[in-house]
This record gives sequence, structure tokens and C-alpha cells, in this order.
Amino acid sequence: MSDAVVINTATDTSSECALTRIGERVLAESKKQGASQAETDISSGEGMSVTVRLGEVETVEHNRDKSLIVTVYFGHKSGSASTSDFKDAAVKDTVRAACSIAKYTAEDECNGLADAESLATEFPDLDIYHPWGVSMDEAIEIATRCEDAARNADKRITNSEGGSVSSHTGASVYANSHGFLNFNQGSRHGISCSVIGQDPATKDAMERDYWYESVRSHLDLPAPELIGERAADRTLSRLGARKGKTQQATVIFDATVAASILGHLTSAIRGGSLYRKASFLLDHKGKQIFPEFVRIHEQPLLKKAMGSSAYDNEGVATQTRDIVHDGVLQDYVLSTYSARKLGLKSTGNSGGVRNLTIDPGDKNLEQLIKDQTKALLVTEMIGFGVNNVTGDYSRGAAGFWIENGEIQYPVNEITIAGNLKDMFMNIAAVGNDVDSRGNTRTGSIVINNMTIAGA
Repeated sequence: MSDAVVINTATDTSSECALTRIGERVLAESKKQGASQAETDISSGEGMSVTVRLGEVETVEHNRDKSLIVTVYFGHKSGSASTSDFKDAAVKDTVRAACSIAKYTAEDECNGLADAESLATEFPDLDIYHPWGVSMDEAIEIATRCEDAARNADKRITNSEGGSVSSHTGASVYANSHGFLNFNQGSRHGISCSVIGQDPATKDAMERDYWYESVRSHLDLPAPELIGERAADRTLSRLGARKGKTQQATVIFDATVAASILGHLTSAIRGGSLYRKASFLLDHKGKQIFPEFVRIHEQPLLKKAMGSSAYDNEGVATQTRDIVHDGVLQDYVLSTYSARKLGLKSTGNSGGVRNLTIDPGDKNLEQLIKDQTKALLVTEMIGFGVNNVTGDYSRGAAGFWIENGEIQYPVNEITIAGNLKDMFMNIAAVGNDVDSRGNTRTGSIVINNMTIAGA
């Protein structure tokens, strides 16, 4: 075991010093107790959230959380334990527990730290840490403005599930006995609103919708009134919804739900699914699975993005890379363990993909709608009916029916179905209305020839 420690000291704070010292203690104690290798992830964070409903404060929360996870290896045996107590005695007890567990586990030749040469050595500033410092009173005032804007938008807004404001900052250290130790900080702030509408003239069923924004820096948040008005508009647009007819048609997945399509791709090419032979894309590397215009890639070093990081959960350097290029599957999504099971190398994806992006086309959602003779625009997904082994896909949905390039009426209580292999190949367009609020960045996705089951 190496005693050398490589520390990135770009940010010299008391929190960094404290977490770094804990990481060093964990590794030293693991070595003392006989572990051949060890790794630890230590995190500390705090946040607040408030919700205002019908003009009254409904919830006020402030949270602080701490976590220490240690994994030790005795050859190819491993054991893990965790605690939220950072005191010396608790750290020793946690390491002791991990070592005790390891002695009772079976040998697995794929166990062990990531290869030393794969670990990150460069730590660029990704601009992901922006403390807000908003007070509870200020947060309540922002949430109230957001909800008031939604409730006052139209008399058909009859009820509210509330306007909310949240803010969280966190710090973490990952360290392992190869000599890797790095400190990281991040922040996330958001405003959301959800309201209920009903037309008093028609007495149709009540409908609910919402809107939210989530950013690294509070300076990038839009005015709370805009979020409230967006929530109200989305709710009002759903009034008078009908059940759709059963038929074959094009489906447009709105950008707010299109990320789920890419999520099914990454699930199918994740190492765990592949070495268990539980994927409909088994042995598809190098094969065409999308139309030629489709490019899907990771951008882990994007500044201010939600998924940005210079290394994965094992310290392996992340990389900007194509997963799909010209419609052809280029690579898998692998951690160190799953890569070893497959006889491959880690792709830096322990913990998942980072800022997964599908390149947009040159049309926005309105233009994509105008291109359709008949189609379903999906704005909400319900339930989860996807078989990762066969690719069979069936999910509840709600949205809008399109004919001759125009939205005709809202629809609900429908099911959309197909097979993911066919759905991938039947992608006809990707919109430029990119939703960048999460870890997956995509515009609306148009998929031809899907089954729509309704009345």
C-alpha cells in the first residue's frame, strides 16, 4: 500500500482540512488493521427548503448531513461500512466493521481499487460551487411570489400544491490507498410550483401540473413569477383532456420527459446489465442502433452543469467521449468492477454517466409539431413498464393530440408502447429546445410508429 498522498489544494477551507484529515485517518487505520487496499468517501452538506401553500407557510426545513463510507480489501475480499459520526473512535469502529465483514465474504478476483494509472490527475475548476446564503424569510418571500403568480394567472386555477424554494451546498473527499485524495464542493438551488385547475363552466376533471428550475448558482434562477406563470400555463393547457384512440402514430417526447429515453439506453449498456447478460443491447458495440444523424456523448467537464466532475466515484478520470456516433454504439458505461467482469477497462462511469447529451437538430418544438400530420405530444410519463432484457416498452402517458401540424386537444389515461430497439431506430428528429436542468441534456425527441392505447 502506498503512503504517498496527492492532495488538490485549490480551495483551502476549514471544511477541506477537516474532511482531508478524516480521509487520511481512514486510510491509515485501514492499513493498521491489515487491509491491503482501502477507499473512503466522506461528505458533509447542509441545506434548507420552504414551501408556501395558499399563501401560508406550510413547511420550513433545515438539514445538515454527514456520511463516511469505507471499503477495505483483503486481497480479493471486500467489506464496507458507514457512519455519520466523524469522531476518531467512530472512524476506528467503522473501519473495524468493514474489516470484519471482509473476512466473511467470498473471494472475487474483480474486487479492488481502480487501476492507479486510470485515476484523475487534473482537477479543473468546473464552477459548480455557488453558496446562496438566502435567509428563511427571503426564501418564504420568493416562494410566495412564485405561488401568487400561479394562483393569480387565471380564475381556473382553483387550488395549489405550493410554491417551494430550496438551497443545498455540500463538500466531499474521496481518497484511496493508491495515494489519491481530492476535495470537492458543489451547490444546487431551485424554485418550483405546482397548481391545480378546473374550468367552473364545464366542470371537467381537475388537472395538475408544475414547473421548476434547478441551477448551480442562484444568480441563474429566473424570476419566481415566471416559474409560477409557467406552472399555471401548463395546468390550464391540460383542462378538458380526453382519452386518446388506440392507433399507430408518431410520438413526440417533450424535452422535459425525453431524458427517460436516453436513460433506457444507458441502463442497457451499463456494465452490470452486460456481464449479467440482462440487456437487449448485449454485444451491440460497433453496431448501428440509431439513425446516422444521432450522436450521444458525455460532457463531464461542462462548467456549472449538474453532472460535472473531473472523476467518478472511484477517482477514475472522467472523459469527454462519444457513446453513440453516426448512430453506431461506440462504447459501454463501465465501473472498474463491471469492466473487469467483462475483460475491459473502466470508462469512468462509477456512479453513472455525466452530462449525457444528444446533439440537437435545427428545429424547436413548435416547428417539430408543425411537421406532423398526426402525432401525440407526451408531456408526462406515468409508471415504469420497461423490460431491460427484451427492450419491451409500455408506459402510461399524458399530453396533447396533434393533427395537421397543430395541437387539437389534451389527452390523458393513455399508454404508449413499442420496443426500444425499434424506438431508437425510428427516431426522426431531435429538437433544439434542450432541457439542461439535470444530468441528461436533450431536446424533444420525435419517434415514428409507436402504439398508442387509449379508449
